[in-house]
Order: sequence, then C-alpha cells, then structure tokens
Amino acid sequence: MTPAEALAYLHQLSQFGFQPGLDSTRRLAAAVGHPQERLRFIHVAGTNGKGSTCAFLESMYRAAGFRTGLYTSPHLMRFGERIQVGRQPLPEETLGRLVSELRQRMPADLTPTFFEFTTVVALMAFAEAAVDVVLWETGLGGRLDATNIVTPLASVITSIGLDHMQVLGGTVGEIAAEKAGIIKPGVPILTSVDRADALAVIQYRARELDSHCVVVDAAAVSRMTWPVSLLGPHQRVNATLAVVTVRLLRAFLPVSDEHLTQGLAHTLWAGRMQVFQRGEQIWLLDGAHNADGVAAFRRALTDHFPDRHPVMVVGMLRDKAWREMATHLAPAASRLVVAPVSSPRTVQPEELREALQEARCGRAVRACASVEEALRAVAREPFVAVTGSLYFIGEVLERLGGIDPSGLINSSTADDDQRRLNEWAPATPR
Repeated sequence: MTPAEALAYLHQLSQFGFQPGLDSTRRLAAAVGHPQERLRFIHVAGTNGKGSTCAFLESMYRAAGFRTGLYTSPHLMRFGERIQVGRQPLPEETLGRLVSELRQRMPADLTPTFFEFTTVVALMAFAEAAVDVVLWETGLGGRLDATNIVTPLASVITSIGLDHMQVLGGTVGEIAAEKAGIIKPGVPILTSVDRADALAVIQYRARELDSHCVVVDAAAVSRMTWPVSLLGPHQRVNATLAVVTVRLLRAFLPVSDEHLTQGLAHTLWAGRMQVFQRGEQIWLLDGAHNADGVAAFRRALTDHFPDRHPVMVVGMLRDKAWREMATHLAPAASRLVVAPVSSPRTVQPEELREALQEARCGRAVRACASVEEALRAVAREPFVAVTGSLYFIGEVLERLGGIDPSGLINSSTADDDQRRLNEWAPATPR
C-alpha cells in the first residue's frame, strides 16, 4: 500500500465510529502474532493531562537512554504524531506497509473501527522497532478502550472530570469506574485524582485487584521542586505523577535523578500551553476542550502572564459544555474572536458570539466565518491566545506554518484529510 492508499483505508474505517469493547482489538492483535506480548507498557488514562503525562514519561525515559514508543490521540496535523518511536512520528511509508500487512491478515469476518485498527498498527510498529517501553494513552475511557488489551508495568490515572458523558456516564463516579478499568490484578496504580468520589472508586477497584495504589496529592506536588518545561500548575501535577511513576518502576527501568531532571526540563507537548514568537507577536496555544481544561488554562495564564490579557481566538465543539467554557474564558481576554472548527460538530461562530453576549461577558466579540479570517483579524495583536478545542489548535498550527516532530512550529506541510481522521462518534452496535 502507498501512504495515500493507507490513509484512504483509515478514512473508510473512521465511519464505524467508537465501539466499546476489546474483542475486535484482541482478534486483530492475534492475527499479527500478539505484538503486545513483546512490549512493556505504562498505561495512562484520565480526563485531562494524560497526553502531557505520557510526554513527561517519554522524555525522562529517553533522557535515560531507553528506546521509547509513544501512542497518543488525537493528532494535531498528521496521523504519524499518534505513533512515535524516540519521539519521531511514524513515517508514512512505514504506515503504508503496516496497514497493508494488518489488512491482509485481518480475519474476514472482522470489521474494526479506526481506533481499534490503528491501536494494533501501533503495537506492530513498536514491536518492530523493539522499543524498551511504550507510553500508552487510552483513547476514550479505559475499561472498554482498545488500548486495554495490554498488561502494563503500571497503570496511571491523571484526572477525572465530566467529559464524553454520552459514552462514559453522567457522573464523576461512573466516569471514574470506566477509567479504573485499566487497573490490572497485582499491577500498581498511580493517580493524581483529587475528587473524593472519583478517588474512592479507584481505590476500591485497586483493593479488589490487590493492586498497590499510590495517590499523588498536593503535598507530593509541593515537594517536587525540579524545573518543568510545560507551563501551568496543572503541568506540575502531571510532572509529579510522571516522576513518582518512574521512581516506582526503577527496578524495571532504571532512571537517575539527573535524567529525571533533564527529561522534565526538555519535555515538549504541542498545543498545551505552548508559547512561541512569530515576528513581533507572542502566541499561546492550549487545547482547553472541557470545563476543567478551561479552568487550568486560566490559572496558567494568570500565573505566567499576570499583567496581560490576550486577544483570544476560540473555536469549540458542540458535544462539549461550550456555553459554560466560553463564559469562563471571556474574562481572561481583552477581546474575543470566534471561528468555526472544521468539523460537523462545530459550534457556529454567530451562535457562540450570541451566547457570550447573553452571558454579558463584558468583552467585544467578533464572529469570523473561517480560521483564516480569524487569524487576519488578530494579525497585528501583540499577544494572541488560541483555545477551545485541540482540533481547532491543529487548524491554527496548520495556517501558521505547521508543526515538527519535537512540537515546535516550522514549515512542515499540512494535510486537512489527515486532520479529519480525528473525527469520531458513538456507533450503533456491531
């Protein structure tokens, strides 16, 4: 398969949406020889912070000389961002070859979803590269997520909040139960969850499975004094959780304090409180895509830019608590520019503008018909913040010149079709 043919095939699979359950993923992995059995994993779930925590873990292990695999979602611009070896995105030629091999060996009666199929492609890529450790992020939930076919060295749960409620449940306790589904018998579980009702669910499940449970609380975060490259108090929580995990697993994967320090100081994670200079402008990009994410974004903005109010460019998705999020964002902006996300799930700009006006946000709001128009509207502003959706962040990065494997802006080519692979929806039962 050529890369284009492989991507076209993945687009076909995306029509099947999200299907909870592990049977299809297990059968796919069996068809290619159970590659997960040749790998070591740290399995990370959570409402917010799981990608950043994976990035911290990856950076520390790579600093210590380990060959790393990193599996995350969604991608911002190109599919290869999801599957990285040594922090290098999967080459498109490799993607074509692995997609072709898995498709040929797939059971004839199996119709996998996009995420089930690509999860096994990731396993194949990491086994082929003989990585030492895989930082393995769940896609949605945990218990019935395709990534849950592995038995990790440790399970990690970063946070619990109200998101994806149409799939995971309508209460924090129900969502916590889904996330706690990644806990395996006898495998340690580490968490920074601070909601008492959610933490109780995790601790109960850990006792059921005789899994040692480590809670990284505010006191532990305050003791972690090493510099952290990612901005915001929430990232110090994620960094502390990653450090405690690395220390717990030193018998399996030895990492010195020197390498811990190096990894924390050099972690890059695009679109999460990402600051860069473009000409005379300062740009801040953060995919705050739910209520807790917006709260963390505002705290970080206050901490790092206490005397500045950026012009805020916002695009949001309808299946989020977008009215609440927009209202909480508004006071941190000098003015707002709203634009559509290139997704069927987008909130229309005029609708978002009207909601902000009805909420008496106290800020001027301009509705733009496209991302391009929104960027033209802020072309002369000294400080611009972009937020509301990770999909929207990817679009803005695309227009600003792309993103390279390290997470920095450069002149990489963009691809709208690859970005659209992020679309998903709950599907009817197979």
